[in-house]
Amino acid sequence: MNCNQTVICGEIIKIGQLRYTPAGKAVIEFALAHHSKQVEAGIERQVICEIPAVALADTANMISTLTIGSLVKLTGFLAKKSRISSQLALHVTHIDII
Repeated sequence: MNCNQTVICGEIIKIGQLRYTPAGKAVIEFALAHHSKQVEAGIERQVICEIPAVALADTANMISTLTIGSLVKLTGFLAKKSRISSQLALHVTHIDII
């Protein structure tokens, strides 16, 4: 199965330090706060959540230039935060500043 794509908008609430993998790729961990109203089973509900995220290469470099409070639209896929972690994170492949 190859169906794993997520698109979400929100506010950056945490930005870690830009670092590099052993292969020399830039990597950064950050977090997004999302607030929206969604309809579920015909009922409108308030959705509030914080999402851990990680980005690599050019996307990581771009995120490292943003500040807390930046509004963004993130596109990516869900996977473990790292090889050794069991925590789920959004791995960002594209970012739009909104």
